[in-house]
Amino acid sequence: MDYGAFFADVQVWIGQANQAAMQYGMDKPEFWQWVADSAGALCKKYNEHRLAIKQMVMMTEWLEEVYEKQVKPK
Repeated sequence: MDYGAFFADVQVWIGQANQAAMQYGMDKPEFWQWVADSAGALCKKYNEHRLAIKQMVMMTEWLEEVYEKQVKPK
C-alpha cells in the first residue's frame, strides 16, 4: 500500500467531511450515509487493507464524538 497516497486521501476526505457536514448537517441521516459510503469507498480503493479500515473506523468515531459534543455541550 502507498501510505503517502492513502494519508493524502484521508486528508482530502476530512475536508470533504467538513463540506458534507455543512451541506447536510451532522444531525441528518444524509450526512451519516455520506460518511459510510465515502469511508467504504476509500477502503475499497486501498483493497480493504487493514490500516485503511481501521483508519476510517477511527475517523467515523471521531465524527461521532464531534457530533455528540455539539448535541451535549459541557
